[in-house]
Amino acid sequence: MMTSLVSSVIEFLTAHPHVAYLAVFLLALSESVPIIGAVVPGTAVILALSALVPSGVLLLWPLLVAATLGAIAGDGLSFWLGHRYHREILGFWPLNRHPELIQHSEAFFERHGAKSVFLARFVPGVRAFIPLLAGMMGMAVSRFYAVNVVSALAWAPSHILPGVLVGATFSFLGAAAKPLAILLVVLVATGWAGLHLVRWTLRRGIPYLIVAVERLRSWAGTHDTWLSRSLTRLLDPSRPEAWPLTLSAVLLVGAAWLFFGVLEDVVSGDPLLLADSAIYRALQDLRTTPGNAVMIAITELGDTKVVVAVTIVVLLWLMWKRAWRTAVYWLVAIAGASALNTVIKVALHRARPGELLYSGWSAFSFPSGHSTVNVVLYGFLAFLIAREIRPAWRLAVALGAASLIFLIAFSRLYLGAHWLSDVLGGLAFGSAWLALLGLAYLGRQAGRIEPKGLLAAGCSALILAGGLNIYRSHATDSDRYAVKVGTPTMAATDWWASGWQQLPARRIDLTGETNEPLTFQWAGDLKDLQDVLQNNGWRDSADWTPLNALNWLTVQTDPAGLPVIPFFASGRLPSMTLVRPNSDGALTSSRLVLRVWVVDFELTNGRTSPLWMGSVVEERFYHPLSLVTLTSTQPDVNAPRSTLATAFDDGRQLSRTEGTADGDWDGKVLLARQGKTQKYSELQISHLRGQNHALRSHFLHIFVFGTGCCPCRFDSYCAALSGSPASTLATHGSNY
Repeated sequence: MMTSLVSSVIEFLTAHPHVAYLAVFLLALSESVPIIGAVVPGTAVILALSALVPSGVLLLWPLLVAATLGAIAGDGLSFWLGHRYHREILGFWPLNRHPELIQHSEAFFERHGAKSVFLARFVPGVRAFIPLLAGMMGMAVSRFYAVNVVSALAWAPSHILPGVLVGATFSFLGAAAKPLAILLVVLVATGWAGLHLVRWTLRRGIPYLIVAVERLRSWAGTHDTWLSRSLTRLLDPSRPEAWPLTLSAVLLVGAAWLFFGVLEDVVSGDPLLLADSAIYRALQDLRTTPGNAVMIAITELGDTKVVVAVTIVVLLWLMWKRAWRTAVYWLVAIAGASALNTVIKVALHRARPGELLYSGWSAFSFPSGHSTVNVVLYGFLAFLIAREIRPAWRLAVALGAASLIFLIAFSRLYLGAHWLSDVLGGLAFGSAWLALLGLAYLGRQAGRIEPKGLLAAGCSALILAGGLNIYRSHATDSDRYAVKVGTPTMAATDWWASGWQQLPARRIDLTGETNEPLTFQWAGDLKDLQDVLQNNGWRDSADWTPLNALNWLTVQTDPAGLPVIPFFASGRLPSMTLVRPNSDGALTSSRLVLRVWVVDFELTNGRTSPLWMGSVVEERFYHPLSLVTLTSTQPDVNAPRSTLATAFDDGRQLSRTEGTADGDWDGKVLLARQGKTQKYSELQISHLRGQNHALRSHFLHIFVFGTGCCPCRFDSYCAALSGSPASTLATHGSNY
């Protein structure tokens, strides 16, 4: 779906590049308009359009001019509004709904003065309000526009050129560009979602946490037990470490809950394990040579050699600063996390996704050692540094550590070294262990450790030890983590007899949820299947173009005009999607949808042929208030499968073993294969009949000339083969 949308957009922009330049102008303008600039993703779209420059779809200079003029016009419009309406404009909607942004922008303007017009151009949040405030506070017009033009001339290249560089890089990568782009989108989207989830949790959760702390403190004050005294000591608001202690306790409870939840799923075989397989397959399909090189280097930064080197360097620094208590906590944190992780691995004996040449205890999978140890290592290091630096730098330290931890954990998934549940379990266990140590550490006084020096020591150790490990181990690890190209094979006769039951009975999406039955299997080329079905009334699904997507917002009666929503099956998107309208009087009220996915099996029968599995369902259309079109997938899959079966002469509908059937599915699967005579549609039969006279004359001439027999024996020969001259011509004509 996304590929179709992107392709259609690129084709449109190739034919109409002026639309892209106008869009860049408007987006750059909107970046400086209050409220709109905080909502419209102008920067992201401008970067995406800039990436089309190396391919020749767009030109660089018009793009730079459009961005510069848009930025100047946007700031100018915002400045004029402030100059014209003064502070009255702050009472208008929607500005009056966001007083915190106004206050933050005013503080920024007062702190930097006229320079704020230039600086704010590169600062999200205040960017859309500073020109407005400059106009409100009476900044000279000439001075404003001088700074405005200079800032726009600097801002436009800083946004356009990185996009051009990215586009050039992907053009150079060739076939690897598409999976790398998808991988980059996955990483960015995951990081963005995680960051916003943390922010949302803190914003919504802290008020509830404050109430809960007050209630606990009130309860502890009315009781005289060991627990109440401990809580009173822990939650004493006069203590400077009260809130860090509280947050550590919350992190401990949340991380422990997540770890034991994942552990329960791993032990009991819950749907999370199905999601493991689906996400593993999806990521393996995205692997490329450049992506492998980068991810192997990242995973090598989390190897034991690097962990030991960073641990020793930080330990020596703490000992040199005579922070003995901190040094003990540091050693216990890393050694304890590694030891406990190994104990859990040995106890569970869970196998890794593939053969990766690991031996001993490292051959076991749950939880991920890289995830566990590195979250403790860099999490505790960031914790020690952040406690003693200015609040303005704490966020940068936390984001740096979190980014490194996230990339190391993701590299284990990408390289197929661990399942998703392994990584989640490792991150949760490491976070719980880190929170527990934080609680103990904050409860006791510790000496100063000079955070800047500690940061320099830790980063230097990571760079030197990590670089050396990459240099020495990259070739070996490239072989270890190489993509396994071998595909399991099965004899075609075995599949036709009973081997088809080895394929999944139902579709499993990326979340591990089990969905509709997979009621169709095809052995052969996908193009042949497409030809057979198109000759029997099936049609290609509409592509996901912007125009076709808008059809969902109309009262659409043509099912072929509505694109089909692609579903994942075992981590893969459909390789082919076909639809067949179901006519109900003059209007079409439903359609049959066939989705086909490739299977990791090859059939052998003198030659290898691919194997495919599919689901066929009925989608009914609804038009609420005659405004939009909605579809509902019907639960009954037997009738759609039977309709599909009419396209195949030799198709077999066989029942799976007991336990798969339910009220909506009788447990049967349709098997079909390439190379067998398929049924002819009415159109084909009519076409054959229309040409029957010419074909008969042609083949009669060949028959008489080749055999010397009497022409009257021709019809008898055809009847002996298949019962009618017309069908004989269609089926055996090539044999004459």
